[in-house]
Amino acid sequence: MSALTMHAGRRRTLAAAVSLVAAGWMPAAKAQTGWPRRALKIVVGFPGGSSPDLLARLLAEPLAQALGQTVIVENRPGASGNIAAAQVARATDDHTIGLMINGNLTIAKILNPDTPYDPLQDLTPVSLIAVAPLVLCAPAGSPVGAEFLAAARQAGNRWNHGTPGVGTVAHLGMELLKGRAGIAPVHVPYSGNPQVIAALLANQIQMALLPPGLAMAQVRAGRLSAIGVTSAGRSSVVPELPSLSELGVPNLQLEIWNAVAAPNSLPKAHVNRLATLLGGIVRRDDIRQKILAQGWQVVGTSPEGLRRRIDTDTAAMADAIRRNRIRP
Repeated sequence: MSALTMHAGRRRTLAAAVSLVAAGWMPAAKAQTGWPRRALKIVVGFPGGSSPDLLARLLAEPLAQALGQTVIVENRPGASGNIAAAQVARATDDHTIGLMINGNLTIAKILNPDTPYDPLQDLTPVSLIAVAPLVLCAPAGSPVGAEFLAAARQAGNRWNHGTPGVGTVAHLGMELLKGRAGIAPVHVPYSGNPQVIAALLANQIQMALLPPGLAMAQVRAGRLSAIGVTSAGRSSVVPELPSLSELGVPNLQLEIWNAVAAPNSLPKAHVNRLATLLGGIVRRDDIRQKILAQGWQVVGTSPEGLRRRIDTDTAAMADAIRRNRIRP
């Protein structure tokens, strides 16, 4: 074999390896050495079995394969995820990232000035992983569709709505819905969504915004009524439900979401690499189906895409907080 032929063969082999890395089929560490140098840690601010925890563990193995290093999930529950988010914000080891919910990356500091980190200054967006609408639920036998909203307008403050706490996305989302739909139910905070569901089942409250993963089991069993979803249009998570916009509520777009963020100290090259790998992982059919089964619609954005979502949601939620003088 001539030297020219051998050189051409090596070029083809290298090109093939680069293509496999780009497609996510070869551990990226074989193409890019130096980082990560050891195990990568994903900090989750909620206990085992929670939605953020399940998503983080679903991502960990394929991400480890792509990086060529172990990926560890560490649970640090408390303060609605803000304890874990603060830990990520303070990390300087270049090997710590976090899987976080909306509030940790948007209005944490606006809602509570004592929050020990600023999401807009101390954290770097990596990728928006998955989104889901909230489902407007009512006790079984309630009017449905636009008739429900008409009844709510007529009831005024004689109706109540429940949330899993002051300043939660469900609470702020209902404040947005009240303004856009012209309804005025009184807020009743509970310690969590299970208690909100129990109150709906007992007819102690007339409505609540619930995650589809919790709501739809009750709806499909006939124990609750589903009025519509808070996304701008129908959601692939619950395609059978209309959006509240379809029912005449203008300019309402609200979703809960999970995203990966990193400390501001993590170099931009590592952030971009993580975003590319995570986007490829969540769009794999097997992973996408598992995430959908958990009640989430896959996204997998660039860091810039997550930044735009953070900015948009922060503006909407901050307005609701300030107009209603909400404090935890």
